[in-house]
Amino acid sequence: MITNCRQLVPFLRRSAAIYNTRDVIASAHCALRSRLSSNQSASFSTDRKKGSVLDRLNAGDVLVGDGGMTFCLEKRGYVKAGPWTPECTVESPEAVRQLHREFLRAGADIIQAFTFSMDDNAIDEKNEEINQSACDLAKGVAHEGGVFCAGSICQTAKLYVQGAGKELIQKRFEEQIAIFLKNDMDVLIAEFFEYAEEAEWVVEVMKATGKPTAITLCIGPQGDGANVSPGECAVRLARAGADIIGVNCKFDPFTSMETIRLMKEALDKEGLNPYMMIQPVGYHTPDAGRAGFSSLPELPFALEPRTLTRWDVHKYARQAYDMGVRYIGGCCGFEPYHIRAIAEELAPERGFLPVASEKHEPWGAGFKNHPKEWMSRRTNRAYWENLEPATGRPYSPALTKFDGPA
Repeated sequence: MITNCRQLVPFLRRSAAIYNTRDVIASAHCALRSRLSSNQSASFSTDRKKGSVLDRLNAGDVLVGDGGMTFCLEKRGYVKAGPWTPECTVESPEAVRQLHREFLRAGADIIQAFTFSMDDNAIDEKNEEINQSACDLAKGVAHEGGVFCAGSICQTAKLYVQGAGKELIQKRFEEQIAIFLKNDMDVLIAEFFEYAEEAEWVVEVMKATGKPTAITLCIGPQGDGANVSPGECAVRLARAGADIIGVNCKFDPFTSMETIRLMKEALDKEGLNPYMMIQPVGYHTPDAGRAGFSSLPELPFALEPRTLTRWDVHKYARQAYDMGVRYIGGCCGFEPYHIRAIAEELAPERGFLPVASEKHEPWGAGFKNHPKEWMSRRTNRAYWENLEPATGRPYSPALTKFDGPA
C-alpha cells in the first residue's frame, strides 16, 4: 500500500527510462491525489520543520523557498520602486502577512522576513521598528504552517564600493543580524551580494552566531563585480564557513543554473560540499548583460512580457533538482503561483502537494471535460511544456538592446 508519494519515485524513474517521456512525472500528481490521504496531499502540517534547516538538508530533503516579496508588493501598491524599501511591514502589515501566507499556501518551506535593502543609509529612524515588524510577520506565518523562518541580510551597497573596511562593514552586518538573533529566526540568509569578498565577510559574521548560514550572490556565469569566477566565489564562501551557497536575483533560472553548474564544478574539484541554493528572477533574461536584468530597458515597469510561465518554472525546478540543488525558490518576479509550480513539480520527492494545489490541476487536467473540444486537448504535460507562448505584440522584438554594462 502506498502511504507516501516518495514510494512512487523509483517507479516513475523506471517509467521515464522506458518510455522516454516526462509525462510520468505529471502522472505522479494524479497518483498523489488518488492514493494519499487528504492531509498528506494538501494541508498545513505542524511537523514540516522536522528539526533544523540543516537537519532537513542532511536527510536529503529539498526545501522550497518563497518568492519575490519586493516586486509583488510594489505591484500591489505597498512598496515604492526605486528605493525598494520595506516600510510596509509597519505601514501595511496585513498586506505583508497576506503575501507570506500566499507563499506558504503555495508550498514554501521557508518564509523570509521582508527586510530586503535594509541599510542605515536608506532608512535611519525606523530601522529597528521595520525589522522587528518584519520578523513578527514572517515568524507568525511560518508558525501557522509549521515551516522555517529566515532573517534576510543584504549587501551594504555603497559602503563596500566606496572602500569602507572589513571592520566597519562587519559591524553593520552585526547590527542587521542582531534583530534576527533576538527573534530566534531559524536560518540566516545573506542575499544579493555582488562581490565575493563582502560575501565572505558576512559569512564570517553569520557563522559566529551558530545559526545555519546561507549566502547567495547576484552574479551570472561571468562572475562577480571584481571578475572573480563563480567557481572561485563558491570555493571562497565554502571555506569561509557557509552551509548553503548559491545565487539569487538578476538572472533567469536557466542562466542561474549555468552559474550554479560552474560553482558546483569548482566545489567538487576542491572536495567541498556545501548545500546549493537558487532563487532567480521570474523573467527570461537571455539578452541581459553582466548586470543581469538591471541592464534591461524594461526594468522595472515593463517586464511583464518576459514573465516565466508556470510551465517554465516546472522545467526549472526539475533541472535544478537534478543538478543537486536542494534549496529552490525565487526572487523578483516570482509570484505565489510560481512557487506552487516548484512545489508541484517536486511533489514526488517532497511527499505532498501544497495547499494551493486544491485549486489547481497540473498540466491542464481541469479542462479534460471541457465542452469545447480544442480546450479539452490541452490536458497533458507535452502540450504545455512544448508551447511557445506568443506576446500578442506584432512588432515586439524577441530580444532587446540593453543599456547597461556588457
